[in-house]
Amino acid sequence: MSTSTTQLARKQSGFTLVEMMVTIAVLAIIVSIAAPSIRTQLADQRVKSTTATLENALKEAKVESIIRRQNISISYNNNGTNSGTITVTDSNNTAIASYQYDAKISIKSTIASIGFTPNKTVNENAYTICDSNTSASARQVGVSPVANISDTLGGTCP
Repeated sequence: MSTSTTQLARKQSGFTLVEMMVTIAVLAIIVSIAAPSIRTQLADQRVKSTTATLENALKEAKVESIIRRQNISISYNNNGTNSGTITVTDSNNTAIASYQYDAKISIKSTIASIGFTPNKTVNENAYTICDSNTSASARQVGVSPVANISDTLGGTCP
């Protein structure tokens, strides 16, 4: 009796090849459903990160113009396939700060460079931040004439 139980236990231990194939097939289906969603979430995160970077650069330019009592300008360069650059410069064109953002992101605006003045004014402008993944949500960073900086969800990407 003990030999037959040992043989029976040996036959039932582990998984069969069919069970393993079914498990792998189910996992493949789940991954194929989840992958597009993950790509969109990563693209949305890149847009949010670049929006925060642009806001920080704008706020730094605003504060530096007040502290230094001179005009401070901010400009961006999408750089094509390389990472983009946001540059804060003083009235002598000396770089105060430089920020990098992902190459998959593009920033669009009607004015390439804006200047903050010591009396807390600036040319009104709106920046649209887009990702190369078109399913990602665009964001807009607005600068009012009195240098208030805000961001909203939305905007049109090409």
